[in-house]
Parts: sequence; C-alpha cells; structure tokens
Amino acid sequence: MSNSTVTLKDNTSGKTVDMPILTPTHGESVVDIGSLHKEFGYFTYDPGFVSTSSCKSAITYLDGDKGELLYRGYPIEQLAEQCSHLEVSYLLLNGELPTAQQLTDFEHIISHHTLIKDALLKFFDGFNYDAHPMAMMTGVVGSLAGFYHDNLNILDPEHRKITAHRLIAKMPTIAAACYKHNIQQPFMYPRNDLSYCGNLLHMMFATPCEEYEIDPIAEKAMDVLFILHADHEQNASTSTVRLAGSSDANPYAAIAAGIACLWGPAHGGANEAVLRMLDQIGDVSNIEKYIAKAKDKNDSFKLMGFGHRVYKNFDPRAKIIKGICHQVLAKYGNDPRMELAMRLEEIALRDEYFVERKLYPNVDFYSGIIYKALGIPVEMFTPMFAIARTVGWISHWVEMISDPAKKIGRPRQLYIGAAKRTVPGLGERG
Repeated sequence: MSNSTVTLKDNTSGKTVDMPILTPTHGESVVDIGSLHKEFGYFTYDPGFVSTSSCKSAITYLDGDKGELLYRGYPIEQLAEQCSHLEVSYLLLNGELPTAQQLTDFEHIISHHTLIKDALLKFFDGFNYDAHPMAMMTGVVGSLAGFYHDNLNILDPEHRKITAHRLIAKMPTIAAACYKHNIQQPFMYPRNDLSYCGNLLHMMFATPCEEYEIDPIAEKAMDVLFILHADHEQNASTSTVRLAGSSDANPYAAIAAGIACLWGPAHGGANEAVLRMLDQIGDVSNIEKYIAKAKDKNDSFKLMGFGHRVYKNFDPRAKIIKGICHQVLAKYGNDPRMELAMRLEEIALRDEYFVERKLYPNVDFYSGIIYKALGIPVEMFTPMFAIARTVGWISHWVEMISDPAKKIGRPRQLYIGAAKRTVPGLGERG
C-alpha cells in the first residue's frame, strides 16, 4: 500500500477524483477503482479481465515479461529441482515449506485420505464406458458435497484444512477410477505405502491379475509435472473456483466448477490439442507447410503450444519440462512426435513471424508428449492437470474464505440489447 494516487477526470462534468494506487510485493501497481461508480456513475469495461485485479493474493506471482513464476516467493525452477509435489502442496496451503517432521505428517495425512467410499464408486456406473474423464470428474467431485456436508463449517480453519487434505488426497483416486471405467477394468484401491504419484500410477496401470512395478523415472516425471501445474495465479479455472466459492458454496462444488472450466481446450485441454496438432502435421517434411498455414490469417490452422496469454517471454515451466521429456523418452523410446516437436520448435523460433511476436513454446508443448510416453491416453491429459491444480484451487479458496474483505463476485456488464419497450398484444406481433 502506498500514499500515491491517480487523478481521474470526467471531461463532461469536469469532476476530478483521486484514486489510490496499491503497491504489490512484485509486479505492476494497481489502481483501486472501488469508488469509481460512486464518484462518477461509471463502471469499467474490461473483457476477459485482462487489466483487472479481482483480488489480493499472497500465493503465486508470475512475471510474463521476465518469464518468472514464484510459489510463495520461491522460483519454480528451484522447487521443481529440490522439492516433491507434496512439499510444494504444503507450501501453497500453508505459506512456508515444511520441516522434515511436518512433511512426514503431511504425507501421512494425504496417504490416509486417498480412499473413496464404495458408494461414491457406484456413481461411475451411471456414466457410459466411453464418457470423457473430465465429465466424470466434474460430476463425481461435485458429488463429494453430498458425502461431506453435515459438519462442514467453511468459517472454521480446521474444517477448511480437512477439506483441502481430502481433495488433494482423493483427486488421483477419482481420476484413476475414471480411467479404469473408460477401459472397463476393475478399480484398484489406493495403497498407503506408495508416494503420491506412485499411487496414481498404481491405481491407473495395476490390475488384480499381477503385480505392477512402479518405474521411478515415470514417478519422478509425473511429480515434477504436478509441481509445474500446481498453481498459476488468477487463471480461468482458479478464478472460477473463487467466483463459485464467493457465494459460500460448498467447497467441493466450487472445485467441481473449476474442473469444468479447466476442461476447455483453451485452458487445460491445450496439451491434448498439441498432440492432435502433431498428428495432423504428421511428418517433419510437412512442418514448413503448416507454419505457413499458421501465419495465414485466413487459415483456421493454429500452432498449438506456442505463446501464452501472460508470458511474453519463454515459459519457465517449458524449460524444465523439456529436460524431463528427454529423460522419459530415453527410457521409453523415441516417440516420433518428439522429433517432430523438436524440429517444429527449432524452425518456428528461427522464423521472424514467431520471433517478433515472442511465440515461445509453453508448458503444454511438451507435457502431452511426456504423458503419452508414460502410457497415459490423450483423454486423461486434462484429468492429470486437474490433479495437479487441485492444491492451487483449494489454496485460493482457503485464502478467499479467510479474507475479512471477501465479497460475493458480481461482475458488471455493458448492456447492448433492446431499449425498454412495451409488450404488444398477440395479434399485433408480426
């Protein structure tokens, strides 16, 4: 907070009003226009909220120009290299990295909340076998509101913590159950002796017929991917969770709303779109043709996985994930898509069109290739994203509910419909 102000003047009335400037820890200052309507009788118009701060938050900071991403002040590169996903989850929820004992306790709590009730498993019988996993996740996670509601008081910090633990723990179990339902295999119960990501791999790929050995390379790759996707400031799905939660709705319903938003191809479905694009290009020899199509404003083809709404430099997550991609493919064999992706990146980054527009590869460009190499089908890419982002969603929900200044979300609009008119009689309409 600072004492600086911005003076706004209405040229019609000549009235001037000073609006306070709020100073952040990092990033650009924000003009507090809360009194704009009271002082001038105007609202602001900002489609997509590209210039609007919807809240104050102490969780995540990103600088699009510098290509910088911080969780609670820690650079994503350091967290991905030195920490586990559950360490980062604890950090996002609590504001500080855990001590050794705190981490042990947290891991124990999460591992012992992974089981879902058999009554919840029966929900999957209501979906066709080929239902999209995100459709199932949206419905099943929303239904948790019917399982944990009697004693849930969102104003109680302890209740909020228990809700967060349940969601983080059960989301992999629910996602794995979606996958098993799709392929019509028996559901595999979670095991408390496995790591967070090891347990997910077990629930997805083990069967009652034989033992399943968890590959540490796959386990580590997934853990890092989950760290990279854990939070990303006020993105569409996080903002959806906050907006739904602002009415004091059940938190499981708010998270289900976030899952529904994430499902969109412009958000969580982007890595799936990258893989489909690579399949469409087909071969390295076709790259030049498709790059030309991407640059043609009259062509509907889009080069997926390049550029980012916020990052105007290289996506810091893409740098980390590119290295993991090589490690995974060295173990699981070269996917032709990887050669195609590497060549596409090389050509695009030399092309003046992409260089001028700073269209660098983003995290989605490589994540789909890694998931595919690990044997995860395309339809499960977005559920993987949902598992990772759950801790970010619930951390923002907790922060919002805890904020004494919380208000129910109520965006304004610029009405452009018909002017007020009188309803004509039935015989007068034509």
